[in-house]
Amino acid sequence: MGQKANPIGNRLGIIRGWESNWYGSKKDYAGKLIEDHKIRTYLNARINKGGISKIVIERTLGKLIITIHTSKPGIIIGKGGGEVDRIKEELKKLTGKDDVQINILEIRRPELDAMIVGDTIARQIENRINFKRATKMAIASALRMGAEGIKIKLSGRLAGAEIARSEEFKQGRVPLHTFRMDIDYANVFAQTVYGKIGIKVWICKGEVLAKRDLNPNFIAGGKNEGGGVGDRRERRDDNRGDRRDDRRGGGDRRGGGGRRN
Repeated sequence: MGQKANPIGNRLGIIRGWESNWYGSKKDYAGKLIEDHKIRTYLNARINKGGISKIVIERTLGKLIITIHTSKPGIIIGKGGGEVDRIKEELKKLTGKDDVQINILEIRRPELDAMIVGDTIARQIENRINFKRATKMAIASALRMGAEGIKIKLSGRLAGAEIARSEEFKQGRVPLHTFRMDIDYANVFAQTVYGKIGIKVWICKGEVLAKRDLNPNFIAGGKNEGGGVGDRRERRDDNRGDRRDDRRGGGDRRGGGGRRN
């Protein structure tokens, strides 16, 4: 079932929080849900090259708080904060609310964010860069920044081929069935002249052993986790040799340690 379920939805309430934080009664739930979708669609189209990872929407009494997680905060803020003010006014018109607040959170390591990695590959493919080269560069960057594993799948008319196909690139480990594994997932499209190419990205950032704050604005991989991704990988590598020797030797189980005749 790990291949069928969305890795983010699978981990909601366990190690991940919801990206929409509000309560809706039966009467206004549908309206708020549609409004959330409109806000996200509008912001992704409006800030096309802003490196947006996710948009968290929170609602309190008469107040709308939108937090944009981005790798390029300077583009969204603009000169002297003028761009943010313009976006805020546009959102007020879109939602019909007077009190709209926009927060911007910078992503320190965009190489470990699935949405940004997928978007980067999509932009490169649209600029006619070879898809294999773009994918391998993204994999190398993620592993260099401390990811435990990464998997990227591309589908469509790759390199302009007549027949559509799928290609998968994987390095490291991406255990989709282990819920305590922090796996980031994104599905992005590259619109090329010969058709649309789908890009799926899975990035494994390591195990979450401590109780994690489910606030969607919580930045993972900090002190709350009992060490960063790289520390956990080093500890596992130190212990791996002993286990491998025990498993391969097999001498104790057979008594003599030699081959059976």
